[in-house]
Amino acid sequence: MTISSSLNAGVSGLASNASRLSTISDNIANSSTIGYKRAETTFRALVTSPGSGSYTAGGVSVVTSRAIDQEAGLRTTSNSTDLAVRGRGFLPVTPISSLGTPLANYPLNLATTGSFRTDDEGYLVTDTGFVLMGWPAAADGSIPDFARDTGDGLRPVQINVNQATGEPTTEVSLGLNLPATETEFPENPLTGPLEPFVLPVEYFDNLGRSQTLSMEFLPSQPAAAGDPATNVWNLTIRDSASTSNADPNGNAIVGLFRVEFNNDRATGGTIDNVTAVNAYEDGTALAAADLPATLAGGPTVDWTWDTANGDLSINVGATNDVAQGIIGGPITLNIGAPEEPGKLTQYSESFSPNFVGKDGSPVGGLQNVEVDRNGFVKANFDNGLTRTVFQIPLVDMPNPNGLVPQDGQTYLPSTDSGSFFLWRAGDGATGDIVSYALEESATDVAGELTALIETQRAYSSNAKVIQTVDEMLQETTNIKR
Repeated sequence: MTISSSLNAGVSGLASNASRLSTISDNIANSSTIGYKRAETTFRALVTSPGSGSYTAGGVSVVTSRAIDQEAGLRTTSNSTDLAVRGRGFLPVTPISSLGTPLANYPLNLATTGSFRTDDEGYLVTDTGFVLMGWPAAADGSIPDFARDTGDGLRPVQINVNQATGEPTTEVSLGLNLPATETEFPENPLTGPLEPFVLPVEYFDNLGRSQTLSMEFLPSQPAAAGDPATNVWNLTIRDSASTSNADPNGNAIVGLFRVEFNNDRATGGTIDNVTAVNAYEDGTALAAADLPATLAGGPTVDWTWDTANGDLSINVGATNDVAQGIIGGPITLNIGAPEEPGKLTQYSESFSPNFVGKDGSPVGGLQNVEVDRNGFVKANFDNGLTRTVFQIPLVDMPNPNGLVPQDGQTYLPSTDSGSFFLWRAGDGATGDIVSYALEESATDVAGELTALIETQRAYSSNAKVIQTVDEMLQETTNIKR
């Protein structure tokens, strides 16, 4: 009956507007919740086939959803592990309750923002109980190629607060002047052997320990008065870490070179030539005990000079202790190329070390952790080193609004959202990751209050329809009296 259909339409209007009121109240209640995505209510008219000469009201139905793909503004914070996605994509997280279970059982939840802090075990966790997930870095800081269509390569991001690291020295650069007068025949010849000029240089071995390269510069002098200056020096490099075949002072020779300097007008004082030798200046052959040894034992001469860039190549840290092994490795010592000024020179009368530069660092403790825009989690140490320990990918799927909302502003993939894909942040269709930032709530309070007024009026109007139908039905029953 037409009047009855009007009553049903009014009832459906009350129910639909009550649902809209629920979404509005939820949105307003979460206007300060970080990462909140507003709920929306959509009305759909129910149309029935009209009869001949009459109309039957179908009423209204309601569909609620969340605008998960709607971005909100970002606000800055003082915490480096407060993260927000700028653009398309989601951070992978998992409930902290899943830790301790097999990795295959970890559910993959998604979030657009999160305030992550390290817990007592070093995991980056939000106050809502979700752990950040990422790809673990290899020992050298590189990120292996993990499968992008599965989360099997993801691991909970764990920061070892007691972690320490060091960087072995691989390059040393030297600026030094040798006195040219020392390669002349001396006015007062010594009765004993010449004393070398010594320059100790610190370096760091593979274990982050401080070791010393002792560089000994011994001049070659003419045999008789009146002979021209030789402009030749013998450079002996000794290593405190090379215990294999060490001398009585605990240092082993890891390099022996003959350095010749120019004396012409254009290039005087610069290096002319460097040769690696296996004999002392007086022609005495090096004893096996003076040569560096490989781990397997046996003498070897493996020092060279690269004329292109002026690098001396030596090996340090060789030991006879099989358990200890090699605690050093190859080091390049840059003294300068032929005719290059400003490195190793021979001028005037003074022994003058000008500079010593080197890479590497001693062992340092973890200072803080930061995340860059590409999702690389970098541990900063108090010795100045920075190591990449994880990379946070961004998860994307064809229909973000098809995700299933969960507690804590997280979502689960579903058949409606489509298959997900893991992107490196900043690549492909995804945005990037902003640290020191959180995404605000997507609720527009002014818009919600306006919708609240509309809902209230619509609800009242539907109630009025029901009241009117009731009065009309009352008049119908009054016909028969």
